[in-house]
Amino acid sequence: MSDSFEIFDDRFRALLRPDSRLEKLADGCIWAEGPVYVPAGYVVWSDIPNNRMLRWNESDGSVETFRQPANYTNGNTLDRQGRLITCEHGGRRVSRTEPDGTVVTVADNYQGKKFNSPNDVVVKSDGTIWFTDPPYGILPGTKEGYASEPDLDGCYVFRHDPASGETTLLIDDMVKPNGIAFSPDEQRLYVADTGASHDPTVERVIRVYDVVDGKSVTNGRVFCHIDPGMADGFRFDQNGYLYTSSADSIQVYTEDGTRLGKILVPEKIANCAFGGPDKNRLFITASSSLYVIDLNTRGI
Repeated sequence: MSDSFEIFDDRFRALLRPDSRLEKLADGCIWAEGPVYVPAGYVVWSDIPNNRMLRWNESDGSVETFRQPANYTNGNTLDRQGRLITCEHGGRRVSRTEPDGTVVTVADNYQGKKFNSPNDVVVKSDGTIWFTDPPYGILPGTKEGYASEPDLDGCYVFRHDPASGETTLLIDDMVKPNGIAFSPDEQRLYVADTGASHDPTVERVIRVYDVVDGKSVTNGRVFCHIDPGMADGFRFDQNGYLYTSSADSIQVYTEDGTRLGKILVPEKIANCAFGGPDKNRLFITASSSLYVIDLNTRGI
C-alpha cells in the first residue's frame, strides 16, 4: 500500500480500505477525460483527440465505443433526471443525451456569441447547469476540436437555467477556468485555473467562490496550489474532501485546504468521478487509461 499512496495526515488513512489499490480498467486513449458513472452500471468517458466517447461495463469489464464521432467531447455529468450532460469542444456547446440516444443542444452561446469550447460541467440540485469555457478546442493547431477565432473576449464560467433558457456569466477573473464542482452543501463553487498550460506565470490553483442565493458567486479566493502539474477535474466525497487531478496523483484536500495525501497514478491525470452501486469507487481518467480504486468513503 505504501507504494500506491503518499500520506501527509492520518485522516487520509481513514479513506483507505485494506484492499484499496489502483486498477487499470481500459487503455488505448490519447487523452482520456470526463468520466461519469451511470447508475445502470457503466462508466462513460471522453477520448478527446480520437473524437470518441467510450463505455466501460461494470457487469463484465468490457469496453465499447459509446459515440463516434462525438464532437470532441470533454467533461460529462448527469442531470437530475439521469440524462448525460456533455461539454463539446467541436460543437462549442453543452449538450444533453436523451433516453432514446438523441443529442440536443442545451446551450451554445452567450448573448449571441459562441462559446469557446465548454470544458467541464456540474449540475446543481435545482437543475441548473454550471460550466467552464476555456479555449482549448479552438486554439491554433488543436487536436481537440476545430481551430477558430473566439467570439468572446475572454474565458468564463457560466450558469445555464434549462427552465428559462437563460445563460448567465458568473466568473470573469480566471485565465483558463477548467474543472468545476460544488461543495456538498452547494454553498461554495470550486474552479480550477489551467492558464499555466500556456503561460507559466499563471498560478496553478483551485479557486473557491461563495454561492449567493444559488444563482451567483462572490468572494473568489485561492483554495489550494497544485504541485506537481495542475488541477484539471475534481470531485467531492461525503466528508467534504476534494479529490483533484494533478501530474502524479489524485490529491485529497480538506475544506480548509489541507492536503491529506495522494493516490499515486502512473500517468498524468485529467479527471475523476465517484461511482459504483455504493458510490465508493473513484474512477480516474489519466492520459491513455481509465483507472478505478475502491475507497472507504462515498462520493456526493
